[in-house]
Amino acid sequence: MRRGVFITGTDTGVGKTWIGTALVRLLSRSGVAVRPRKPVESGCPDGNDGLIPQDGADYHAATGGGEPLGQISRFLLRAALSPERAAALQDVEIRMEDVVAACLDGVQENDFLLVEGAGGFCSPLTADGLNADLGMVLGLPVLLVTADRLGAIHQTLATAEAITRRGLTLAGVVLNEVTPVQDSRMDNAADLSRWLGQEIISIRHCPGRGISTLNRLSTGLSGLAGRLVEGSNMKDV
Repeated sequence: MRRGVFITGTDTGVGKTWIGTALVRLLSRSGVAVRPRKPVESGCPDGNDGLIPQDGADYHAATGGGEPLGQISRFLLRAALSPERAAALQDVEIRMEDVVAACLDGVQENDFLLVEGAGGFCSPLTADGLNADLGMVLGLPVLLVTADRLGAIHQTLATAEAITRRGLTLAGVVLNEVTPVQDSRMDNAADLSRWLGQEIISIRHCPGRGISTLNRLSTGLSGLAGRLVEGSNMKDV
């Protein structure tokens, strides 16, 4: 199996790119040849030279500029909608085989491939497939990111079941406190850990996107990063 991870979410806006870029930065600083890919990105603003992949730019920066932006983000879409809908509005057809090829382009045998999907695990990604289908073709362990809020338990358990029913390995679950939790009595990490039978990586609210915040995130993800690189003991994350 190729070394790497497929990052997906229970929904959009749960912090997939934030977690992914922290992992890329951590792995790169550890000497791992990591190849980040955000093959399809919607909601790209217009720039002087065309659409700007903001998530792709974050991954590009996380590699220290070493990975070409054009290889990180291949299919850029203007509308902040599901990629399938955004592509149709842009009169562009994106096929799954093209997305898979974009993910693997420039990746060598011993590289660590990190691929981030767009939106939730079962969201439409191309004209002929879901993010789930991309995950199945790549066959990488799946890192599930969910927002720490009311409703997270159902969303996480349902998505985790969808992942494992497709024969994919659930590498871990990151519970990301996108906004400060309003009710201190809620403990999604403990509840999810009990229902999933594994430790949950809980990330507290991190205002700002500076280096200190990335360092804090990296500390929380270091154990996961090591297991992903070694490719062992995945379900015990």
